[in-house]
Amino acid sequence: MQPKYAMVIDASKCFDCKACIVACQLENGVPPRFERDWIKHAAGGQETKLQFQPGNCMQCDEPSCVEACPVGATFKSRDGRVLIDPSTCIDCGNCVSACPYGARYRHPTKHIADKCDFCQRRLKRGLEPACVVTCPTRARVFGDLNDPSSKVSKLLKQGGLVRVINPKVDTKPNIYYMEGTMPLTWPAEPTLPGNVHMPLGFWRKSRT
Repeated sequence: MQPKYAMVIDASKCFDCKACIVACQLENGVPPRFERDWIKHAAGGQETKLQFQPGNCMQCDEPSCVEACPVGATFKSRDGRVLIDPSTCIDCGNCVSACPYGARYRHPTKHIADKCDFCQRRLKRGLEPACVVTCPTRARVFGDLNDPSSKVSKLLKQGGLVRVINPKVDTKPNIYYMEGTMPLTWPAEPTLPGNVHMPLGFWRKSRT
């Protein structure tokens, strides 16, 4: 059976060490001042302590970026990932604007759109993404949803996972979070990476 890759994130284990971001940049040649993954900060309820929410491309089942691409350079692969064909991309930026998670950027020297692909070169060698293996607290779990013995399949079967869904468009993301670990309150004008503005109702639970 064709694999379908996904990720489960336990944000309560994240302490903002940024190892995942550095590992991603080194593995994928991400240029300075750009990121394929991120760690979002938010105040935790009435406490002054910050909570940290790791994230990356949601590898959506119904990606708005694919619909926005005028030349078919962005496409949905059979293994569940949203990929970019660099030989076809014309660097128009439509997909960057269309992503509700701000997960894309325009590469300043390659002149193509770029984003997380779950470390494609590592996957071909049978390895997990760099952000997964680098995290010192194992906040990220990666695997094949079509493999019942994989860690992600077992976590989904246990239940209690939630997905981040834009209230304006449900792209059916394949990044899941442990329930109760996301920030409980947000600033008056919360933003996603890339300064994509979303209303306070952004964190809507979608049960698996």
